[in-house]
Amino acid sequence: MSSWAIVALVAIVIWGIVETARARAGIITDEDGNQKIAPRQEQGNSAELDAARRELGELRERVKVLERIATDANTGEAREQARIAAEIEALRKIPAAKKEEPDQ
Repeated sequence: MSSWAIVALVAIVIWGIVETARARAGIITDEDGNQKIAPRQEQGNSAELDAARRELGELRERVKVLERIATDANTGEAREQARIAAEIEALRKIPAAKKEEPDQ
């Protein structure tokens, strides 16, 4: 086999490998020779897509609630309510005998 035949054979094999890689990646060539990625079709059905959209909506609602909880706990009014609640609890822990000392 001559060296030119070997070079031609290697070139054909390499060209085949490149074309196979392009096909697996979804690259197609139009009639003008321009390469572009072929649009892929959805693998899942519409029921799965609807379920995923519903779950996404539920997760967004949960995030809104968590954001509200995180921001509401840091307002001045919430801090004042927490201070008053702590003061009430501290007063409940004082024994009744100490609160009502007889006047002498």
